[in-house]
Amino acid sequence: MPSKKPAPLRSKSTQGDLSSSDFRFGIVLSRFNQFITDRLLAGALDALQRAGASDRQVEIIRVPGSLEISIAAKKLAQTGRCDAIICIGCVLRGETSHYDHVCSEVARGVQLAQLDTGVPMPFCVLTCDTLEQAIDRAGLKSGNKGFDAGLTAIEMAQLSRKLSGENKAATSKKQSRPSRRR
Repeated sequence: MPSKKPAPLRSKSTQGDLSSSDFRFGIVLSRFNQFITDRLLAGALDALQRAGASDRQVEIIRVPGSLEISIAAKKLAQTGRCDAIICIGCVLRGETSHYDHVCSEVARGVQLAQLDTGVPMPFCVLTCDTLEQAIDRAGLKSGNKGFDAGLTAIEMAQLSRKLSGENKAATSKKQSRPSRRR
């Protein structure tokens, strides 16, 4: 008697779309290594715009350095004004261990901020050994990591909405309400 092969699993798959028209985005941008972070910002804004976002859907918060990104991102998320927050910075290796501490703490801080608030926070903090590596990741050989982070923000905002079961009508009402300031 021939054995029957079981039918392949056809599990339901959920993913985010790449349309930003119904969402609001925050960008927390480090001014340190601004030559690089401005390029990453341009890439992120390009991705958001290509996906349908307008200027009024994007709020940019500038902080002194990468270590300040996580606290600003968390406070911005707590306002309820953003569906996703892109965290942009650039840390270059120096002659001391300071680089290692900054890299690990900014990554940990952003991760904790998004877990605490439930707001997706794509991590676009370059951690490079050299300026040349950073330049490559900000628009040359390796593409623009800011653009990639912009696409990730859109997809994660979409996915978060789908996973929370929020419908568009409820979201539209939420977005039209003025935000509370603390």
